[in-house]
Amino acid sequence: MPTKWSQQNAGASRTSGSPPDRRGTLYVVAVSIGHPDDVTVRAIQVLRKVDLIASEDPKATQQLLAHHRIQAMVTSYGPRNLKEKAAVLVQRLQRGIDVALVSDCGSPLVVDPGHLLVVAAHAHGIPVIPIPGPSVAIAALTAAGLPCESFYLLGYLPSKAPHLVRCLIDALKREVPTVAFCTVNSLMRAVHFLVNIAPRRFVVLACDLTMSSEHIIRGTSLQVSRSLPNMQGEQITIVLAGKNRGGRDTKPRSV
Repeated sequence: MPTKWSQQNAGASRTSGSPPDRRGTLYVVAVSIGHPDDVTVRAIQVLRKVDLIASEDPKATQQLLAHHRIQAMVTSYGPRNLKEKAAVLVQRLQRGIDVALVSDCGSPLVVDPGHLLVVAAHAHGIPVIPIPGPSVAIAALTAAGLPCESFYLLGYLPSKAPHLVRCLIDALKREVPTVAFCTVNSLMRAVHFLVNIAPRRFVVLACDLTMSSEHIIRGTSLQVSRSLPNMQGEQITIVLAGKNRGGRDTKPRSV
């Protein structure tokens, strides 16, 4: 196992036995979306061997590392000063330090701030290696029971009403399912709007996937709305069926 470096010397040259012109490797590592044991064997191996882990949420990453008894140096990457942080990490990579980029959960770069670092690594000729793994969007789709040969990933539902309505109107027009992440508040607004404009459109709510509190709610937007008063969950994914797909789904009205 490589020697773990302190934060102070993480940007210094590697040991004298390492080739002076060796560049580090940027590993883009998917981690668990809830249950800590859903991370892949290869991801665990990479997290053990790299010199530095750049994390969107260091606290969440430290919890995952502790669960798997991994001792590693973790630094923050995001959500602020991304250009500056990417520049520092690229400098370290150029000096031969191997870096793992992780999100708070799931795969980096998918609704996540890792894009600038990966682009910068490519621009400087630094190897970028993806370590695939869990995905909230894919997990929600596989449990939704909807045709998903193709789908549209919206990201997080907008918090402001006009943007939210526009996104939902666009989703109602699509032939394929739309997947979006949301808070309880944005979910309430979204379902209320769907009940008014497309009460028979099929909707799936996937809450706290892979956790002990996991639960999935399926039905028309009108049926799902009846469950909202008791809605709980920190991680909520909504899957909206494409038009004329998924059983009871019908064309949206006034769209």
